[in-house]
Amino acid sequence: MNSTTHAIDRTQDDAPEAHGRMTRFLRGRFLDALAQLRDCELTLHDDGETIVLGTPTAGREPLRAEIRIASAEFYRRLALNGSVGVAEAWMDDLWHCDDPVALVRIFVRNRDLLDAMEGGSARLGGWLMQLLHVFRRNTRTGSRKNIAEHYDLGNDLFRLFLDENLMYSSAIFIDEHESLDVAATRKLDRICRKLDLRPSDHVVEIGTGWGGFALHAAKHYGCRVTTTTISKEQHALATQRVAEAGLSDRITLLLQDYRDLDGQFDKLVSIEMIEAIGHQYLDTYFAKCASLLKPDGLALIQAITIEDHRYAQALKSVDFIKRYIFPGSFIPSVSAMLASSGRVSDLKLTHLEDIGPSYAVTLRRWHERFLAQLPAVRELGYSDRFIRMWRWYLAYCEGGFIERAIGDVQLLFAKPGARRTQYLPDLQPSL
Repeated sequence: MNSTTHAIDRTQDDAPEAHGRMTRFLRGRFLDALAQLRDCELTLHDDGETIVLGTPTAGREPLRAEIRIASAEFYRRLALNGSVGVAEAWMDDLWHCDDPVALVRIFVRNRDLLDAMEGGSARLGGWLMQLLHVFRRNTRTGSRKNIAEHYDLGNDLFRLFLDENLMYSSAIFIDEHESLDVAATRKLDRICRKLDLRPSDHVVEIGTGWGGFALHAAKHYGCRVTTTTISKEQHALATQRVAEAGLSDRITLLLQDYRDLDGQFDKLVSIEMIEAIGHQYLDTYFAKCASLLKPDGLALIQAITIEDHRYAQALKSVDFIKRYIFPGSFIPSVSAMLASSGRVSDLKLTHLEDIGPSYAVTLRRWHERFLAQLPAVRELGYSDRFIRMWRWYLAYCEGGFIERAIGDVQLLFAKPGARRTQYLPDLQPSL
């Protein structure tokens, strides 16, 4: 009896030391990886020690960021879940950074190191997250659940940081200093002009959002719009906004899956909705778009994109966005979209424009507005953990767009019978 008790006591005495050895091991492995950083200067503060990492590129101002480790648990999260574990540790306030956007940019520029961090023990967590993602498949039932987890967070939350049009997609900036409202309206008008919208047109929109496009098109171009969403919160507010604008006779709001749409329309619009369909349904999406258009119809699809050469790899992984922000989502590449449209439709690509640099500015503006409204966010009942998650989401995406790891394109497609005048975009200064 006594020997057993002593054995337990020794185990308990040894536990903190074993815990410490594991922390030191994981910390050492982390520092070894960061020692290879290029084109940056990363300052790490941990346990009273300051370590400067990174190698600047000659003739180029390095990116700089500082991180402070608040708990050794950070290293265990990293070891188990890689980059998602880093995000989880941020959400739980286990580490801090003076410039999260710069930090994301550092890791994007050093993606080979980031990829290595996803290996080893992190593979187990990665496999588990992949398994969870499989159950997020965008069937009709699954889609409603996935969309609700993000877009039904509460209309009042999104109103705090979006523009006056309530557009939850990239604006188009000419000048970084111009207002978000101006840039968001420019994006809407650019879409309408690309589609050559006319009062006689009947437009179908896949992905209503809060009605921003439908309201703009009906009000300024006089067309009819039939638009659909599967978010109950979005549908309710969009219905209210349409009624308040006196446009109920021009705009039809549906609460139904895009796969259940029927009829034929002059024009089709889908603004950053394709990311929510799931890669398994890419052919379904393009086949449906084509079937909804008249023989001379036009379609404008705005999509967040990943680099072609990283698309296949991205499909096999679950990052922070898939895990916590947009369950069931994926980011298509341009070549994947064109290959799909070519397989299942007669749509022809007639114009492509990358507005990715504007998305970085859009995200920065959302982040600024979100931070300015933190008291209101808390009053709505959102926790500090949610706030940290949201801040990481906005910084994570901004850094990716700045470094061009992700883009945002407007694809203009035409049916075989379309004979419109060639679209020539305005020649204006770019970011």
